[in-house]
Amino acid sequence: MQLIFLGFLLTAAVGTGLLLLPAATAPGEQTDFIHALFTATSALCVTGLVVVDTATHWSPLGQAVILVLIQLGGFGVMTFATVIGLIVLGRLSLRSKLVAATEAKSLGLADLRSLILGIVKISLSIEGVLAVVLVLRFYLSYQMGFGEALWQGVFHSVSAFNNAGFSLFSDSMMGFVADPVVCLSMAAAIILGGLGFPVIIQLRRHFRTPRLWSMHTRIVVWATTLLLVLGTALITVLEWSNPRTLGPLHWSEKLLAGFFQSVQTRTAGFNSVDISAMEPTTWLGIDVLMLIGGAPAGTAGGIKVTTFAVLLFILITELRGDAAVNIFGKRLSRSVHRQAIAVVLLALALITVVTGVLMHISGLPLDQVLFETVSAFSTVGLSTGITADLPVLGRLLLVMLMFIGRIGPITFASALALRERRTKYELPKERPIIG
Repeated sequence: MQLIFLGFLLTAAVGTGLLLLPAATAPGEQTDFIHALFTATSALCVTGLVVVDTATHWSPLGQAVILVLIQLGGFGVMTFATVIGLIVLGRLSLRSKLVAATEAKSLGLADLRSLILGIVKISLSIEGVLAVVLVLRFYLSYQMGFGEALWQGVFHSVSAFNNAGFSLFSDSMMGFVADPVVCLSMAAAIILGGLGFPVIIQLRRHFRTPRLWSMHTRIVVWATTLLLVLGTALITVLEWSNPRTLGPLHWSEKLLAGFFQSVQTRTAGFNSVDISAMEPTTWLGIDVLMLIGGAPAGTAGGIKVTTFAVLLFILITELRGDAAVNIFGKRLSRSVHRQAIAVVLLALALITVVTGVLMHISGLPLDQVLFETVSAFSTVGLSTGITADLPVLGRLLLVMLMFIGRIGPITFASALALRERRTKYELPKERPIIG
């Protein structure tokens, strides 16, 4: 876990250094350390929050650096290092296997090689297909030159699959709000990235035989489907008559925009309507969806749908008075209970503290600050438009949240631990009164 922490830290430092190069900034623009650090961290942590306009502030070199950081963040730094080791050496040391298994959330070492190679193949295949679709659409329908369409298509395909949310259009995807080809193809890639690589691999092998799916795959598929439907309904209904968002659109375009924005809460971060113009109630609903996030072992952030599902089933078990937590015909290990509770408590503690500090130093209202904080921790990238206006301390706090959100609060806490505690005894049991 310390190697994962240091790997991301070192890569963020290198990315910051590259973005500070004069050649990485567009003519007439200036980049200071905070701008470079924030952008590099946001790209590596596949978040998408920005303090400068990606389309106009960065030169082609700077945009290329951002693209590489997004791809590294999507793969996982140590997973990418493992791929390089396989290519160069043809084999892996036990230490490399353990580190890669930890980052890729593999349940064992036996399938690690196929999992890592599968991650690379799946990523490049989906990104390639989406890039072809976008390039053709931009070139044939939006009067772009082929070179520009190619760069836009490749950049947005990598950003979409890796749930990064970086866009080379100053208004993100607002210019394509009524384009089903662009919106639905990008949404498909974002959803696949948010499912997690183990789920994609299992679905590819046993898509027609759900009885062979693992508990993990079943939870991810059902939870993702349910949250996408609920998110679409929430955003579409609450924003239906808002003249600054969905109001001016045709009913079919409203449904498309509502679905697209629901997909973004899986931690992608593109927007086809103005997020800052949404109703505060919609922000609150999106806060919840962003916090839940996507699936583990993929490109999504948040506490993860599996963590949310585990807590939900624990609640159902307590209300029903059952002795054990059972999910899809299998009993859940008690260690998973503790891990899920720890993740949620750490996440809520971080979000609460940072939200309070940001409100104090910026004077901004709770709804906007909370939205930005949850977006940073969940590596989403949706914004109400206040990120660039935050003081330096506020931006550094968001950098910290993005970093912790990407590697995971448990990994972050474990990496900072001085030593592993192993007790050789158990204390007598006693229980307080609960509730």
